[in-house]
Amino acid sequence: MALVDVLNIAGEVISQTELKDEIFNVPVKKSVLHQVVTAQLAAKRAGTASVKRRSDVQGSRRKLYRQKGTGRARKGDIKSPVLRGGGVVFGPDPKDFSKKVPKKVRKLALKMALTSKVQDQQLIVLDNLDMSEIKTKVFAGMINTLGAEKALFVTGEKNETVELSSRNIPGVKILQTQGLNVYDILKFPKLVIVQPAIEGIEGRLG
Repeated sequence: MALVDVLNIAGEVISQTELKDEIFNVPVKKSVLHQVVTAQLAAKRAGTASVKRRSDVQGSRRKLYRQKGTGRARKGDIKSPVLRGGGVVFGPDPKDFSKKVPKKVRKLALKMALTSKVQDQQLIVLDNLDMSEIKTKVFAGMINTLGAEKALFVTGEKNETVELSSRNIPGVKILQTQGLNVYDILKFPKLVIVQPAIEGIEGRLG
């Protein structure tokens, strides 16, 4: 098991904690991370782009004018795709972009993402993240002290004081243990985990 320093919000080392090798020290495969991140981003797509076909446009089906004798090009009804306001021929239809990824692969990718932060020395463990009041200035000062201006913070349980204090700070995101995901871990340069959340992560991935 790897030992990492546990800091307080002042950036001082107060103790050490162990990280399980089966979660925080696994072989990292970019192909697995790519598969899961791609699936996550695809699932975010709404897929609601749509157009009205010829049959969906409101209008008469009467032929606009006779076929011959006018000197003009032949035309059908007013819903013809060649006319303004007519139906669209090759436009998009609603589509489901989601991709299925096996549960074991998703768990493995999460372990790999956590391992990559440990290997790159971008993991910070805090003893707690308690704040007495909602104060953005105090939270901003804390992340500057920790060197985590752009970081993902993982808490064991909902902490409304911290969430409200951080929401106006760009480059910072607060997640609870159950919301931890591969994309957010890789997106942010730093990963800050509150010590009680480590048990939740190990329980979820163990």
